[in-house]
Amino acid sequence: MLNKYPLWKYLLILFVLALGLLYAFPNLYPDDPALQVSTQKSTAVVDQRALKKATDALVKANIEFKSVEVTSAGGTFRFNSGADQLSAKPVVAAALGEDYVTALNLVPTTPEWLSSLGAGPAKLGLDLRGGVHFLLEVDTPAALRQKLEVASSEMKAALRKDRIRYRNVDIDDGVLSIRFLQEGDLSSAEDLLKDEFDQYVYRDRQEGSDFYLDVSFTDAATKEIESYALQQNLTTLRNRVNELGVAEPLVQRQGSNRIVVELPGVQDTAAAKRIIGATANLEFHLEAGLDDKASDIETLTFRDGSGRTARLERDLIITGDSVSDASSSFDENGRPQVNISLDSKGGKQMSKVTRSAVGRNMGVVFIEHKSRSRFVEKDGKMQEIRKSYSEKGIISLATIQTTLGNSFRITGLDSPRESSELALLLRAGALAAPIYFVEERTIGPSLGAENIKLGVNSAQIGILVVMLFMLVYYKVFGLFANISLILNIVLLMACMSMLSATLTLPGIAGIVLTMGMSVDANVLIFSRIKEELASGVPNQQAIHSGFNRAFTTIFDANITTLLVAVILFAVGTGPVKGFAVTLSLGIIISMFTAIMVTRAQVNLVYGGRKNKKLYI
Repeated sequence: MLNKYPLWKYLLILFVLALGLLYAFPNLYPDDPALQVSTQKSTAVVDQRALKKATDALVKANIEFKSVEVTSAGGTFRFNSGADQLSAKPVVAAALGEDYVTALNLVPTTPEWLSSLGAGPAKLGLDLRGGVHFLLEVDTPAALRQKLEVASSEMKAALRKDRIRYRNVDIDDGVLSIRFLQEGDLSSAEDLLKDEFDQYVYRDRQEGSDFYLDVSFTDAATKEIESYALQQNLTTLRNRVNELGVAEPLVQRQGSNRIVVELPGVQDTAAAKRIIGATANLEFHLEAGLDDKASDIETLTFRDGSGRTARLERDLIITGDSVSDASSSFDENGRPQVNISLDSKGGKQMSKVTRSAVGRNMGVVFIEHKSRSRFVEKDGKMQEIRKSYSEKGIISLATIQTTLGNSFRITGLDSPRESSELALLLRAGALAAPIYFVEERTIGPSLGAENIKLGVNSAQIGILVVMLFMLVYYKVFGLFANISLILNIVLLMACMSMLSATLTLPGIAGIVLTMGMSVDANVLIFSRIKEELASGVPNQQAIHSGFNRAFTTIFDANITTLLVAVILFAVGTGPVKGFAVTLSLGIIISMFTAIMVTRAQVNLVYGGRKNKKLYI
């Protein structure tokens, strides 16, 4: 009896190994540390003059950089080391000013011919590659104010419908105040509003000759709104991060009004910061008439930079909260637009308002709450100062041609980039309250490099000890096992790259564990062969029995471990998932290398002759 594989099995093994080598090869090309420069406004671009200013600042500060290039996302500076990258950030940020966003980044160096085949290095987690850690604070008072603004529009409509005269409505510190000239109007308004809006607390007061009705939320309602705002922002931020395609991000609540966001391996860190930090929302208002009260009118400028202004009613039609879907496209003239779909409540409200406003203009207002950073020199050191601000501008002002329903489109956008970002933000969901960057901590390349160095060292020590043991104890068969072990690691890295899985420190622990499991299968096989030989079984029969009889034990042991890894992946988060991924892939690959690849080597060396001595 001779141990031989049919030709197709050898070809299959060679094909798998060749494919694995190809997709593992890009891991030999480490990413370059870089600075990503982009503008605060999505409508602006980074020009050569700005890059020249940044370049001059780097030269003056004696900071070396490899190259500078202009991409669709802005400008990119490549550096030789992470230390140069970290030193360059405050220099470039100070040179360009507050109108630009300067963010740390890593730029891939994979050759184009490999990239064209879809091959790329495995993604590294925040602890290995570095990345950005954001601590965001939710402006819960703003969430209360937004709710009161919506209630203000509804209450004023109810008062006008019953012909109850009021002077004006103000919102301050979570209280909506309606001013009346007559006490009788105050009493009638209070009875009406208490009947139609019973979820509020009402209190009347008099100041001089004026009468006021103060409307506020109950304590229970306030807590419910604040909790909802935080939970909605958590959901929305997760959706936005998923839209960005970030691998294994972390978005979780911290305390009563803060959210932690960690973004490992982001290719465009500046865009991620802009999209995550923007409280982008839409408001739809009718254009004010000539006879409208000044207190009910707000004058806003257009976002296209033309300097035009328009007078809009403060009363809201709907907000971006009512948007159920949004997509970017182009109109019949090739200009960018956003197609909007509303939920049932928003569609009914839009239809109700526009039914009686055909022929009037409706303005679409885009609101962003942002924070900007600037670096100032203090005590000889560059310090970062953050400032929160809001941007409010009109995207479009169009005439209502017919009653609008659940679907319509927004035009007047300046670029496809602006339309796609607006659609992304609306599709991911509007934030229920503004969020501000309280802390931005970068896990620098130096820390990531140190973690990689320690992880690689531990893996190298582990593999060397295992290989030495296998050579000493199993001789030539130990060499077969060692070759299979090396190929196992190559195939594991190839699978990590092909699946875009993220490698973390726990993931490296999973790889080290996989090394032991890989040779464990070979130990079972080789021990079985030695037992067969000790029983006087011929060499070829001993090889055949060793592989066949050990298979059931190997399969059972690996399946139980695989089940645990799957459960870890299902219920775990972040690093735990990284460990589960590498462990699962390692188990599956080790089954292939320990059984098929090792068997192929044994067959090639010992399968041709019956009486050849086995060095095991």
